[in-house]
Amino acid sequence: MAFGSVVERNVQRPLMRLISMGGAPILQQLHLEERLLRRTSDNWCIVNDGTAPPTIVMGVSGKVSELVEVEPVLRDNVPVVRRFSGGGTVIVDQGTVFVTFICNKTAVTGLQPFPRDIMSWTGQLYGKVFHGFGEFQLRENDYAFSHRKFGGNAQSITKDRWVHHTSFLWDYDVKNMNYLKNPKRAPEYRLARNHTDFLCRMNEYMPSRSVFTEGLIAALSEHFTIQQTGPETALSHDNDFEPSTKLLSPQDLQDIISSKESSTVQRVPGWPQS
Repeated sequence: MAFGSVVERNVQRPLMRLISMGGAPILQQLHLEERLLRRTSDNWCIVNDGTAPPTIVMGVSGKVSELVEVEPVLRDNVPVVRRFSGGGTVIVDQGTVFVTFICNKTAVTGLQPFPRDIMSWTGQLYGKVFHGFGEFQLRENDYAFSHRKFGGNAQSITKDRWVHHTSFLWDYDVKNMNYLKNPKRAPEYRLARNHTDFLCRMNEYMPSRSVFTEGLIAALSEHFTIQQTGPETALSHDNDFEPSTKLLSPQDLQDIISSKESSTVQRVPGWPQS
């Protein structure tokens, strides 16, 4: 399905404010996104090139005990963030490129604010960005080169607005994947592959991160008038917003271990009841 017509796009493109960041902590980025979603009426694109330190980011309804290797995470002091949107669990670092779209439901002509429709539109958009750099495919809810994933997505949809954010694996540290469990619910095309067989790196297909961001802006410019905006401008009028995205404390994680351990204790048959 094609969204918008050439005539409509040429008559008047809606404004999209572009925020470019380099290495912003992912918690800070998610707080910014949630604030822009809920407290502004503008369309936004946020690009964040890398983050530090390596951080696990979970969807709003994800279960830590099913998705995270909690004991190694506690041992190595790896931060765990629960974001405001749905989607799966990822570990992000300086090799991750983040792209987020925050839009009014009327921003893209013909686009209905439902998960599959938004995925279809972004899939078409990124198809243009990656044209000529590999066999780009929208695989279920992932972006992949052929059968290997390099981009994970999450969404949040409100009454009048939606957010679609992606973590792109420009590069990744294989050992960091050991902090994540293989999810019980996985896309069919994963075929029970482990993390390293399932994933690939963008830098195997594109020459530089700047080529990616330039292609992204060019593709967005077919739908929007792009205006560079500093993050300080976006935050200047709202100091009392309380985001729902949270950093889990070590005690939160320790409680999960304790709860899991207690649930495995079984009463021996025939023992007296207390």
